Amino acid sequence: MGPWLDSVTGWLTVNPQWLAAAVFIVACVECLAIAGLIVPGTVLLFAVAVLAGSGALSLGETLLLGFLGGVLGDIVSYFLGRHFHQNIRRLPGLRHHPEWMAGAEAYFQRYGIASLLVGRFIGPLRPMLPMVAGMFDMPFPRFAVVSLLAAAGWSLAYLLPGWATGAAIRLPLPEGFWPEAGIVAGSIAVMVGLSANSSLRRHRRATIWISSMSLLILIGLFIGYPHLTALDQGLMTLIQEHRSPALDEVAVVFTLIGEFRNMFMISALLTVLLLLTRQWRHAIFAGGTLLFTALGNTATKHFFARVRPEVLSDPLTSYSMPSGHASGSFALFLTLAVLAGRGQPPRMRLTWLLVGCLPALTISLSRVYLGAHWPTDVLAGAMLAACVCAVSLWLTQRQTSLNAMPPKIWWLVLPSLVALFGFFVLRHMPHAMLRYAY
Repeated sequence: MGPWLDSVTGWLTVNPQWLAAAVFIVACVECLAIAGLIVPGTVLLFAVAVLAGSGALSLGETLLLGFLGGVLGDIVSYFLGRHFHQNIRRLPGLRHHPEWMAGAEAYFQRYGIASLLVGRFIGPLRPMLPMVAGMFDMPFPRFAVVSLLAAAGWSLAYLLPGWATGAAIRLPLPEGFWPEAGIVAGSIAVMVGLSANSSLRRHRRATIWISSMSLLILIGLFIGYPHLTALDQGLMTLIQEHRSPALDEVAVVFTLIGEFRNMFMISALLTVLLLLTRQWRHAIFAGGTLLFTALGNTATKHFFARVRPEVLSDPLTSYSMPSGHASGSFALFLTLAVLAGRGQPPRMRLTWLLVGCLPALTISLSRVYLGAHWPTDVLAGAMLAACVCAVSLWLTQRQTSLNAMPPKIWWLVLPSLVALFGFFVLRHMPHAMLRYAY
């Protein structure tokens, strides 16, 4: 694949006017039935995202093109399944590889709508599930809503790393940036790899491993953040270089949603609903995670008293590390992801955790984008939430495992949380730019 990939990226480097079309087409093919299993779309998508980040496309344009391409691939796949139904198995490719269809079909029948959301982040299932949904005559409006949500998270997860890499290579960064970035990225990679491995192997102490590694990284950040100034300043320069009025408004809405009062109301609603439905152990896990994350954030923030970046025209007076927005949002969405993964295979549980990290990451990155926090502040907040969540889960499951919640409970919890989130969005949008003036 090396020479072929080099030829494609080389041609796009010489002809950057085709880069936007390339991002759209590769994203579409990666999500297109059958083709997404044959074409190495993930590698190619990262490569074109790197080229886009080198100055050819803005971040907003790159994410939008990937999102639209992914949605188009989903829709085409859906209507292929809707048109051919069971005859889809006779198409070239599927006729000789029936296991491709069998795996996606079993996954869809078991998890329904959730399979479209979570399966988006599982390579072999991503291009096949929309076709299976069409084959089983899922109503198109329902499919479209789930596809839009999944494509938004997918484009962020798959395109942002490549785009940021390209932008970082292009800009002159402070001396020491890359070694510091390598140390931080390597630490996170080791944590994620060991955590995933212990979970997949069903180790009894998997949650202890996760909490211990999160705590080690958190302690390392608390001790070493004065020595990570090149990383913080380089990333801040990179982000501020690519700000735009449209992204400003979006970032302000997300950062206002993540404020303590709003996150407290959402967390309280979740805990109360679990108590009212007599999900006692689930409520203890959720309430403990959210409460002790908030207390830990407040205590450590005042202990370290780190000064915020000088980006805002009206700097905030509170301290910076760890980010309260990051710890609060990661605690909430990791809690929901853990609850959603109960009773499911390890791979599905890990995918739920990935899906849960996406909205939390969006809220957290809005703080860096707006200049309210250093990148290491956000990372410290995420590690604090991960550590507390893992410890809370371990304590809750010391005697017996936490069971999966009945679907009827989810049908009460999820609409209630979505409605509250929607209320906050509608409430903050008209006043977003008035509150944060630059």
